[in-house]
Amino acid sequence: MSELPGAGFLANVRQLLATLLETAQVRLELLGTELEQEKRRVFSALVLAAVALVCLALGLVMLSVAVLLIFWDSYRVGAACALALLFGGGGAYLLVRAKQKLSAPSGLFAHSLAELQRDRAKD
Repeated sequence: MSELPGAGFLANVRQLLATLLETAQVRLELLGTELEQEKRRVFSALVLAAVALVCLALGLVMLSVAVLLIFWDSYRVGAACALALLFGGGGAYLLVRAKQKLSAPSGLFAHSLAELQRDRAKD
């Protein structure tokens, strides 16, 4: 018995849907992988930053104590004010830089977007 005329069309539609689902699955896996990599990168950077901040804070405290001990007899108030201005200015500068970094766009999902553009170019 011969095939129905619509049977070839339905097979092609099923094949197309299967290909679309497979492509979507690959894209979702790539997206998940990128999210995991970004999460690990951010966590690692935060741990390193926290340890660095503790070390820097201890260093600054020790430096401040040393400066105040050096100028204890003659310029103790001036030295304390100079240190306060130095630390305040440095903190303000770092806050501005942090705000700039947070407002700048990141390359999150760059690989997924590039892959989608390659797929679009193939079609």
